[in-house]
Amino acid sequence: MSGGGLLVVGEVVTDVVVRHGSAPLHGTDTPARITTLPGGAGANAACWAARSGCEDVRLLARAGAGSVDWHRDALRRAGVRPLLSVDEDAPTGTVVALVDSSAERTFLTDSGAVLRLSPGDWSSSFLDGAARLHLSGYLLFGPTSRATAALALREARRRGVPVSVDPASAGFLAGFGAAAFLDLVEGVDLLLPNADEARELTGLPDVADAAAKLSRHVGRVAVTLGDRGALLAAGGTVTARVPAASVRVPLDSTGAGDAFTGGFLAALISGADEVSAAAAGCRAGAAAVAAVGGRPA
Repeated sequence: MSGGGLLVVGEVVTDVVVRHGSAPLHGTDTPARITTLPGGAGANAACWAARSGCEDVRLLARAGAGSVDWHRDALRRAGVRPLLSVDEDAPTGTVVALVDSSAERTFLTDSGAVLRLSPGDWSSSFLDGAARLHLSGYLLFGPTSRATAALALREARRRGVPVSVDPASAGFLAGFGAAAFLDLVEGVDLLLPNADEARELTGLPDVADAAAKLSRHVGRVAVTLGDRGALLAAGGTVTARVPAASVRVPLDSTGAGDAFTGGFLAALISGADEVSAAAAGCRAGAAAVAAVGGRPA
């Protein structure tokens, strides 16, 4: 059976993308190209799912009153139905993405309203017609947003809606604790870490071993490997390795994993098998790396 919508419970943030050719010089100026764009892992994944052919994509997130209209408009233009709660006391989250000449990015993150997404922002009706629920792992790093994510997860399980989770950040996972994170996501249908997150969650240096171990804890695992593609695991075994799509000139790796997630989930909803869905995710990731920012151009 294929078709249906995708509900993403995650975040919108304002991305300040700083592309610098040389390493930043301490105490003085460094030339850079600076762009302000809408972002956020959950919002990015939703936009890429819409671009990849999913016709009913919804995003539940929380934004500050000062920029919520800008974020709503950007989501609508991308084909995503915004379910944005307005925060009158905290600004929209902001991420400064420092992108070097190799297109690798380093994030400076102010969560702002992201972790204030509350159970009162949730409605079980958001899942009506949804074929899948996707949770951004960033929400699990704050008590209020964690309670909201758990509420959405319980309702999805009650309805029999499969759930995927993006662990979001190796740095935040290290502070939160792998065991605590894995307890929260135990039994979800699909986990979508990158290589660093898979290693952080398992303590294993080899990413294939890490993927296999994680797949004994959740239904399936898809690990993104950057320019080495992705690997899939289930039942304690690596089941497939999917090559990356080619990128002529990489500009910015911000949001590449979110693009993979959106492309992968859209393909699964359309009825594709996992390997074909991972290939679609890799194509979306390659398109993301070739543009500045985390959203489709």
